[in-house]
Amino acid sequence: MTNEQTELFRRMDDLAERCAKKGCVTNGSFLTPAEQLWLRSFRLSDEVRLVLAGGGTENERRCPFFLPWYAEDESEAVNEVIRAVHIKSYFGTAGHRDYLGAILALGIRREWLGDIQVVGEDCWVFCLASVESTLLRELEKVGRVSVKCESVPLSAVPEPKIETKELHFTVKSLRADAVTGELFSLSRTAAAEKIRLGELSLNYSVCTRVDAEIREGDILSLRGHGKGSVTEVGGRSKKDRLFITAELRK
Repeated sequence: MTNEQTELFRRMDDLAERCAKKGCVTNGSFLTPAEQLWLRSFRLSDEVRLVLAGGGTENERRCPFFLPWYAEDESEAVNEVIRAVHIKSYFGTAGHRDYLGAILALGIRREWLGDIQVVGEDCWVFCLASVESTLLRELEKVGRVSVKCESVPLSAVPEPKIETKELHFTVKSLRADAVTGELFSLSRTAAAEKIRLGELSLNYSVCTRVDAEIREGDILSLRGHGKGSVTEVGGRSKKDRLFITAELRK
């Protein structure tokens, strides 16, 4: 376990213990997708339930909520902790990096921010309730573009349009270079080179091993080629190749 994982588990232990002792909902700041995957091995007592929520069903960055075992609905807690700010740009447009940079320049830390969704002149930012007022009061420019902020209900944020394509292919083995090549329509040699250069992320962590084993449920991101996931590893063909079902985001 890395130092980062150890620190994350320590924070989660504190939140879970406080929830169990006081019988109240506790929560942490926004977690990256990689941190959320680490929580797969986090053990909870029967008195506590863990829920990850980011404000929208497709959000990647999510906050951990620990609920007492008898609490059935986390929506009230989520609405109290996570807020959405709509940012309208005037006389120009800005990108995701521009918005993130402008917000961080206000002294807001990255873990206090969830997903940033940009569509043309509109941007929606998910954030902790504790920093919502700072955004509304102080964010007036993003780069050279003037902006205006307003608080909106989480339900008012449009869901991002995500198109996916299901793929079916076979590989000799579950090596990273073999699966990456088939998933992103590259030769195995080209895929191996990109992996060695650090361009592949496996479950949101950089992977430089061409022989790393890919498992069912793994998420692969290749710089400049998008993101995909292995949804099913089937049996073997007559030529002793593994059947793979995958999903690729367009």
